[in-house]
Amino acid sequence: MATTPPTDEAAKPRITKARLRRSLRIFDYVWQYRFLFLLSFVILGVSSLVFLTILQLPGEALNVYQGKGKFGLTVNEIFLLVAVLIVVQAPLSFFRVRLQAIVSERAMGSLRKDLFTKILQLNIPFFERSRVGEISSRITNDITQIQGIFSLTLTEFARQIIILIGAITYILVTMPRLALVSLLIFPVVVVAAMFFGKYLRRMTKERQENLARSNVIVEETLQSIATVKAYTNEDFELDRYGRSIDDTVDISIRTANVRGAFSAFIVTVMFGALFFIIYRAILLVESGDLPIGDVFSFVIFTAMIGTSIASIGNFYTEIVSALGASDRVVDILESEDVEAVPLDAERAGAGTQVQRTQAVTGESGSLTGAIRYRNVGFSYPTRPDVTVLSDIDLQVAPGEKVALVGASGSGKSTLVKLLLRFYPVTAGEITVDGEPIGSYDLQTYRDQLALVPQEVLLFGGTIRENIAYGKLEATDAEIREAARKANALDFIDGFPEGLDTIVGDRGIQLSGGQRQRVAIARAILKDPGILLLDEATSSLDAESERVVQEALDNLMVGRTSIIIAHRLATIRDVDRIYVIENGTIVEAGTHDELSARPRGAYSALARLQFDLA
Repeated sequence: MATTPPTDEAAKPRITKARLRRSLRIFDYVWQYRFLFLLSFVILGVSSLVFLTILQLPGEALNVYQGKGKFGLTVNEIFLLVAVLIVVQAPLSFFRVRLQAIVSERAMGSLRKDLFTKILQLNIPFFERSRVGEISSRITNDITQIQGIFSLTLTEFARQIIILIGAITYILVTMPRLALVSLLIFPVVVVAAMFFGKYLRRMTKERQENLARSNVIVEETLQSIATVKAYTNEDFELDRYGRSIDDTVDISIRTANVRGAFSAFIVTVMFGALFFIIYRAILLVESGDLPIGDVFSFVIFTAMIGTSIASIGNFYTEIVSALGASDRVVDILESEDVEAVPLDAERAGAGTQVQRTQAVTGESGSLTGAIRYRNVGFSYPTRPDVTVLSDIDLQVAPGEKVALVGASGSGKSTLVKLLLRFYPVTAGEITVDGEPIGSYDLQTYRDQLALVPQEVLLFGGTIRENIAYGKLEATDAEIREAARKANALDFIDGFPEGLDTIVGDRGIQLSGGQRQRVAIARAILKDPGILLLDEATSSLDAESERVVQEALDNLMVGRTSIIIAHRLATIRDVDRIYVIENGTIVEAGTHDELSARPRGAYSALARLQFDLA
């Protein structure tokens, strides 16, 4: 069934001191270019004043024509001055836009890089709590919204304030009687606009949410179109979608009614006020108290005041929305869910740390692979009340192949995740080569491990790039040799582009077996000390499994290997098998030893798969 998409708060957040203080974290990126940023605002101020000067000159020309000029200029001189000011205005506008573009692009470029850096440092629990779409939205939509504020909205907001203050000051000084009448109208319009605007925003938001729900229905239906058709539920989906669209239409009509009422109010008040002001202006002109040129200037400046008020409201809404985007970005920048060195390593002295780091790299550049889980217990941070692993005690000698078997959800994959340091253990400890894994430098430690998962998701580039991901500086010869050992070279050379074949989004243009072999080639190229195989052949057909298993056998030679397997046929020859049930180890031994136990857990699995007596 369709689910309601996450939405923002119904009401727009207000600008408060706390929100502004928090947003200063984002402003720090702009402040790096403060000279250019402040210079752009100086140019903005000059440009706005030039603009206001240009606006009053046509009215002065009319006054000169009637012999009531104020500045002793001729009509020709006035329009020559207008031409000069327009010429001056052009480069000012150009340099202001250029400076703001430089500041916003460079500042937001730095912010994007810092945000992506922080995202890459976040730990696995953070990604399990968050949707990938929401995280990527922070680095795309939110920063784009923030950039719009610094590149356009903030300066236009300042420009409209300058024009508003300048225009009001001008008409109050030059024609106070007309100004007082018009300025009494604006507060009424502004208050009405705020009231109607708030109601319209709420209804528009409700319409967008309904439309989003409708889109979810379409997306779900199309993604599961085979299921829909198999169960002949086209009418059901059409009814769901139709009801959702009908709700959206009802809301849209109600919104249109409010808009219509607001438009009627504005037309009545504004036109009524306009004709009353025109009436007052004619009386003043007839009495000789107001030159006709000033009436012309009054109309222009009054229009500018109305435009500025409307623009300020729109820009204010954009700024407040950008503050919300800024909050979401800062949430990630200030997140403490980062992969960090545990306290036991922090307490270690500098000399000990160097020795431990050397223990990771070793003389030959890799771990020897002696792994020990000692009384390990674990609960996921998001479900601390659920015990996933309890009192796990297992060991793997250097170069050994060890298999983990058991039902889905028994904790096999969790054991591998703990070894990769995706999570800290809740109890006990895990050691590699005799040292707690938390004492090693995280990046150097993970460099010595390679994971071949059940579902391989390749990057959308070429086969060459995907294999080279295991060793970024690898030569073509090394890449081809890794592909050969992974039984992948034959199918790669079968493509017209060879290693330069584009694999498509997540490797969709390759078959499952081909993707697995590319992942194995990547692991071979990485040359890890410890190999982790998470059901690497369980989703393949028999022929693909045979080829991939040969590649895995090549990969496991001389390496400590931990294999998670459902198909027991693939682990007959491992050195030791651990059977896990409900987060605990219930049996351990070789395939033959465990199969010989008639009432054992492994024996029961073996009978099912091998039809053993």
